[in-house]
Amino acid sequence: MTSPDQTYDVIVLGAGSTGENVADVAVRGGLSAVLVEPSLVGGECSYWACMPSKALLRGSEAIAAARAVRGAAAAVTGEQDVAATLARRTAFTSDWDDTGQVEWVDSTGIGLVRGRGRLAGPRRVVVDQDDGSEITLAARHAVAVCTGSRAAVPPVDGLADVRPWTSREATSAPAAPGRLIVIGGGYVGCEMATAWQQLGSSVTLLQRGGQLLPGLEPAAGEAVLASLQGLGVDVRLHTEVRSARREGAEVVVGTGEGEVCGDEVLVATGRAADTGDLGLDTVGLEPGGYLDVDESLRVPGVADGWLYAVGDVNGRRQLTHMGKYQARQAGAAIVARARGEEVDLADWSPFVATADRRATPSVVFTDPQVGSVGLTAAQAAEAGLPHRVVQYDLGNIAGASLVADDYAGTAIAVVDPEREVLLGVTFIGPGVAELLHSATIAVVGEVPISRLWHAVPSYPTISEVWLRLLEAYRD
Repeated sequence: MTSPDQTYDVIVLGAGSTGENVADVAVRGGLSAVLVEPSLVGGECSYWACMPSKALLRGSEAIAAARAVRGAAAAVTGEQDVAATLARRTAFTSDWDDTGQVEWVDSTGIGLVRGRGRLAGPRRVVVDQDDGSEITLAARHAVAVCTGSRAAVPPVDGLADVRPWTSREATSAPAAPGRLIVIGGGYVGCEMATAWQQLGSSVTLLQRGGQLLPGLEPAAGEAVLASLQGLGVDVRLHTEVRSARREGAEVVVGTGEGEVCGDEVLVATGRAADTGDLGLDTVGLEPGGYLDVDESLRVPGVADGWLYAVGDVNGRRQLTHMGKYQARQAGAAIVARARGEEVDLADWSPFVATADRRATPSVVFTDPQVGSVGLTAAQAAEAGLPHRVVQYDLGNIAGASLVADDYAGTAIAVVDPEREVLLGVTFIGPGVAELLHSATIAVVGEVPISRLWHAVPSYPTISEVWLRLLEAYRD
C-alpha cells in the first residue's frame, strides 16, 4: 500500500535538465511532482556535456580571438594556463556536487527521491534508494521517463575492455593525456579533439567515413578538418577500427591501415537509450530501446495514456535545448489533461513538439564554429523538395573583418524557390553561434524572402550576411 506522502500527480524518472523542466511546468500548473534520480541532479549537460565541454574550449577560443586582431595580438604574450582552464571547467560543474541544483528543486516545491527508479505496473514506480531501501511511488496522472541516453561503445573486439573514455571522462579528466585517440568524427569527437589538442594532448582522430560532421553541409566538415589539421591533430578519414587492447598503460587501437597507440581512447560514436532497467516490460513495452511518442510526447499503446517519454530517451533529437523544449510541451500537455482539458495535437499547439522535426538548431563549438538549423541541401534533395543553394563568404562582411583580421567563414542558405522560404541555414566561422537564432526564427516561422528584405541588419555586424544572402538569391 502506498502512503499519501508517496503519491504525486506526476512522477519524473530522471532529474536532468529535461526532467527538471517537466516537473517545473507541472508544479507551476498546480500539480505535485517528484523527481527520481540515481546520480547528480542536473544531469548530463550540467556535469559531463554542454557546460564542461564548452569551458574546456573557451580559453583556447578567447586566445585565438585576441591573436586574430592586430594590436590585441601583441598582448598575448604567453600560453594558456591549462591548470586554470581545468579548474574553471571544474567550477562550472560545482566540482560535480549537485547541492545548488537540489536547493533549486527544494525551492520550487518539487519532491526528490534519490535512487534508480523503475516502473512496476500502471502509474507505479519502485525506487531502489541509495541507502539500500526500496520505496514505491504512485502517480495520479502521469509518469514521465526522462532518463536520457548513454554513450554507445561499438562492438569492436576488445574495445569495451580497455577502459575507454566516453564523453563523461573526456569532459571531466583531471589532466590532459599525453596521447589521445578519438574514435568518431561527429560533434563530440571534433569538439574534444579540438579541446584536448589545445590543452596539450597529441590527438589522433579516427573517422570511419570520408567526412567529419556527417549530416551537416560538407563545407562544415571540410572547414573543421582543415582547422584540426592546422592545430596538429592527426585526422584519419575512411579508417575502420577493428580492435583494441591494453599493453600496460598504453592502449593500442587496430585499424585496417595498422595500429595507433595512445594513453587514452575516447569513443565518440553515438548514443544509446538508457531504458534497459526501467521496468518497461511491466507495462507491455520492450526494454532497451528508444520509446516511441506522439506529438505531445506521450507513449502510445499504454492504456489510459499516463506514460510520457521526453528528451533523449525518445530518440527524436538528442540535444539539451530540444529536451528542455520537449519538456515544456509535455508538461503543458500533462497539466491540461489533468484538468480534463482536450489536448490538440495539431501543428503549433502549445501541447505538442514540432520544432524537432521542423528545424532543430545545433552548434558545434569547434574552431571554426558551425551553427546549423533546418535542412541541408542533401536532405532537401532526399526529401524531394524544390531547393536552391545560396552561399556567401563571411570574410567579405565588414563586421566580420572587424571581429578578426583575415576572418574566414561561410554562410549557406537552402531556399525553397517555389514558396520562397528558407529550408535551412548553416554558418561556419568564428563566433557564428550567436547568429543562429535569427536563422532559426526565419526557418521555423517560414518567413517569406520578400519580408526578410525588411529585416534590416545592423551595420557593421556579421549579421549583414543576411542582406548579402538575399542579394545573392535575387541575382
